[in-house]
Amino acid sequence: MKHLLYKGSHSVYSLHYHLIFVVKYRRKVLDDIISENLKRIILRISQDYSVEIVEQETDLDHIHILFSAKPVLTIPKFVSTLKSHSSRILRKQFPQLRKKLWGKSFWSNSYFIATTGQVTLDVVKKYVENQGKP
Repeated sequence: MKHLLYKGSHSVYSLHYHLIFVVKYRRKVLDDIISENLKRIILRISQDYSVEIVEQETDLDHIHILFSAKPVLTIPKFVSTLKSHSSRILRKQFPQLRKKLWGKSFWSNSYFIATTGQVTLDVVKKYVENQGKP
């Protein structure tokens, strides 16, 4: 995949993130139909935040989302919105989920997020260490 550079008024950036969140109690509820609805919901919410979804895929109890964002994105707010809105919409669309997920939670409270890049951390570290050396 080609690494795109984006330009702001005073910056050039390429920020990509790998986000994972898990269904509460690791319940295996993300079948094909629910999964496709979830992906559409995430795409819609992401547009409101000017976030580009590069790739997303589910397993039965979690979702992986690879996305690109501007440096001004407040990640905790974005993730919170993804989780709360998708939970509310999915529970409304699929009332049968209440049998496996009681209460108001669809997602576990925690999430995983990591930055991604074209090069490894070791390569960047060596590059920085060698600055100013002949």
